[in-house]
Amino acid sequence: MPTKVFRVSTSSHTDFVNITAPIREFVRESGIREGICVVYVPHTTAAVFVNEGADPDVVRDIAYKLSSLVEWDDPNYRHAEGNSAAHIKSALIGNSRVIPVVNGDLALGTWEAVFLAEFDGPRSRKVIVTLLGEG
Repeated sequence: MPTKVFRVSTSSHTDFVNITAPIREFVRESGIREGICVVYVPHTTAAVFVNEGADPDVVRDIAYKLSSLVEWDDPNYRHAEGNSAAHIKSALIGNSRVIPVVNGDLALGTWEAVFLAEFDGPRSRKVIVTLLGEG
């Protein structure tokens, strides 16, 4: 069961980094032709999601709407570190995704990409990718 840990640097407080290319390369190098790819982010203020990667306005719109739904400085938050909003956004998006592997490649739609979502950056984040399948 091949597993690889990637390091991803984020550059701002809220940042979405397209991580499709290194994941796709790992899948191709693994020799797995059919199976699943599990992408996991072991952080409580980051997340991973699949969405459109062709138009950067899509992720800008996602960031905008999340920020309007989950205010950074809500006076009712109790978490002492002051980053409750980042934890809430991470919980809403989720820290893992399962993507089918078909014919030795990620079975993403035409416009789809895999993104690391940063909600408490900038930071260096880990992304763990595990492949299950057959060659």
